[in-house]
Amino acid sequence: MTRLADLAELVRAPAALSVPGDVLSGAAAAGALGPRTPALAGASVLLYWAGMAANDWADRRLDAVERPERPIPSGRVRPSVALGVASGLTAAGLAVATAAGGRRAAVVALPLAATIWGYDLRAKNTAAGPAVMAACRGLDVLLGASGGRVVRALPAALTVAAHTWTVTALSRREVTGADRRLPARTLAGTALIALTTPARPTVSSGAPSSTGCVKKGPFLRVGELVPAVLAAGYAARYGRAQARVLADPSPARVRAAVGAGITGLPALQGALTARAGARLLGLAVAGAAPLGRRLARLISPT
Repeated sequence: MTRLADLAELVRAPAALSVPGDVLSGAAAAGALGPRTPALAGASVLLYWAGMAANDWADRRLDAVERPERPIPSGRVRPSVALGVASGLTAAGLAVATAAGGRRAAVVALPLAATIWGYDLRAKNTAAGPAVMAACRGLDVLLGASGGRVVRALPAALTVAAHTWTVTALSRREVTGADRRLPARTLAGTALIALTTPARPTVSSGAPSSTGCVKKGPFLRVGELVPAVLAAGYAARYGRAQARVLADPSPARVRAAVGAGITGLPALQGALTARAGARLLGLAVAGAAPLGRRLARLISPT
């Protein structure tokens, strides 16, 4: 009988803390934060877990050689169980997204699910792999925006997608180690992401905020610091991990950098959410980062 702990390892359960921030940042940017947002975030988590289970099912023969400790090659989870979990979670994620957001959410959730499976079954070990995974995360942001003005969430979606590209590109070298040119490129990308994320919003005097309150000068200036501080924290932690890979591109350093990219994503999502005007929510999203790092010590996010 498959243990719950083994299933949690199969789907990388703690890594799901990096997922709701996609939906929240998209919803904040599109002006779509509301009662349906938590359910859309839940659907996003279900699809993420489905992708993790499908990933291990698709890689079961390769993992028998490179990652024999994983649930399937170690014999703790049967391949048929992993495939069933992936399929069931996909169906559940699509159902929850459609129930919560209607047709507009389904229009995003269906290609999101298809892209996740396409990555796991076809694209992962090709040159297109990082771009396809980046598209998954970008669509996840747009899922949150589906109830509002989606075009306004495109910058947030592109930002999260760019970050995802760096993490995925590094993850392809977790077993073999990396050429130093790779961490140099991903580190440059991280720096650019952090510099461009805390863009200053243009707010006229006395204009209402997204919460309906009138913004006044001193409070606006202080509020603008939130996305900048969160973006700086994201860059500092993830950037340090990549700098260590640049100095020593061994598999262990690469895996550590990938883990830092996954667990550090909530800080970036929080910065994007705060940039859209939801500063307290942005801080709450960023608060998932330290919790994710603690849980990653129990179950690897990679």
